Amino acid sequence: IANILIPAMKMRKIKIAIVDDHQIVIDGIKSLLEGHEGFSIVECSTSAKEILVFLQQEPVDILLTDIMMPEMNGQQLAKKVKELYPHIKILALSMSGQGEVVNEMINDADIAGYVLKNIGKEELTGAITKIANGGIYFSDQVLDELEKFSNVKKENQETHLTQREIQIIGLIEKELSNK
Repeated sequence: IANILIPAMKMRKIKIAIVDDHQIVIDGIKSLLEGHEGFSIVECSTSAKEILVFLQQEPVDILLTDIMMPEMNGQQLAKKVKELYPHIKILALSMSGQGEVVNEMINDADIAGYVLKNIGKEELTGAITKIANGGIYFSDQVLDELEKFSNVKKENQETHLTQREIQIIGLIEKELSNK
């Protein structure tokens, strides 16, 4: 039997869109991901609204979004993307992994992952790959914050504080005056 060489099938690249209100962050993420043979960065923007317009014309597999952005924050964007394009997996990238925000994004937008901006290339590429393959990825620090949030929520329910009392305690924690 003759040896038959079958050309290797070209692996489909994971299409990624990036939105962050800081261009330098976008440039950094692009430089980390561009050399990866499994990824294709199809769009980058400093505007959440521009990304929504782009997604109408070009499908992507993963939306990598910042959380704290003007005009439309990452939480609002993620919710809108999930409504309009439920097939897109969302990876949130932020400076802060506040448990309450992460929890809301999981519940409201069904995000597939949340990482902090202090991660390295290996963790970011691993998170994207895992999410693209149907998994979820939350960095360890984010998981710790989620656990703290869950414990605080449980304590609040056990102590029977009203919403207003919880709000006042939150303001006291921020060292705001009585006014």
